Amino acid sequence: MKKLTLLGGITPRQFLKEYWHKKPLLIRQAIPGFKPALSRDQLFEMARRDDVESRLICHFGKQWQMQHGPQGELPSLDKKGWTMLVQGVNLHDDKADALMQQFRFIPDSRLDDLMISYATDTGGVGPHFDSYDVFLLQAHGQRRWRIGPQKDLTLIEGMPLKILKNFQPEQEFVLEPGDMLYLPPHYAHDGIAVGECMTYSVGFRTPSYQELGEGFLQFMTESIELSGRYADPDLEMTNHPAEISRAMLSRVAAELEKIRFREEDIAIFLGEYLSEPKPTVFFTPPARPMTMERFTQAASKRGIVLSRKTRMLYRGKHLFINGESFMVSRSDKAALTALADGRRLDGAEIPQVSPDVLEALFTWYRDGWLELA
Repeated sequence: MKKLTLLGGITPRQFLKEYWHKKPLLIRQAIPGFKPALSRDQLFEMARRDDVESRLICHFGKQWQMQHGPQGELPSLDKKGWTMLVQGVNLHDDKADALMQQFRFIPDSRLDDLMISYATDTGGVGPHFDSYDVFLLQAHGQRRWRIGPQKDLTLIEGMPLKILKNFQPEQEFVLEPGDMLYLPPHYAHDGIAVGECMTYSVGFRTPSYQELGEGFLQFMTESIELSGRYADPDLEMTNHPAEISRAMLSRVAAELEKIRFREEDIAIFLGEYLSEPKPTVFFTPPARPMTMERFTQAASKRGIVLSRKTRMLYRGKHLFINGESFMVSRSDKAALTALADGRRLDGAEIPQVSPDVLEALFTWYRDGWLELA
């Protein structure tokens, strides 16, 4: 496997074995000569949109304040101690999306989004920890990071942010543009801007098992089939009419124990759950969509690419795209998995797909889920 400058000259396999979920990694010049995907003004404009998640965090006079977007007027650039966080920038910008693609040695089912943090001098969000792995790439200016593996994760009460009460850093680094710091989950850290700076955070999905359990039970309601109705032909008189009888409990328990689920059920649930776009994501269909015939001709010539916002996964004979699932035949699987893995199909491959796949591609094109290359 190829060694990556992005990972400091080690292979993705070595990174996953030695660092992932285990310990931090500081990478000097992970992306040499890195240039920000967005200018400061472009980021501010994005934060004003109602389809973009953003937060303004101010630390003025020893007081913390947080304001959710869309953002209106921002503090003066000359004022120290404020930060703006813009979430999911990869969904709205090609360069940010291209940067995210460099981290696809981690499965798409775990990759979440790219957040950009803009801060004036001394700006930050306080010492904290994340519940997920994160890559912190310095994009502009400098940021001083203090980190530590502390066990005490007690938070200060009554704060709008989750700030650690007893932060005890063990290491300190100043990151320059192109430098990157990887941190595993629950590793305490505090980043302070040294002058104006921008930091890119590549985060990962870590749904709680409670969240997954609730989602799976909801998912299974459509496939549970229990025949018959409750009956008790052997009912006996009771002196305690308000008490639920042991016989009733046993009879209902026996019926509920008939509920079974297979690994395939879990696979379909996970595929739909993990490919479901976030509530703030909206697709834009083509203003003047082509006919099926025109689309096929154009796709065969130019190829197709998935929208930045599209999440596409697969498992076995099941394909998942933006929260929907499909069973695919063996003959169709190669083209669709190639699209999911590469996020594009070359024009030469389009004439080879079956009519069913072509119809699906055309539907996704009309929905704005993919477009011509």
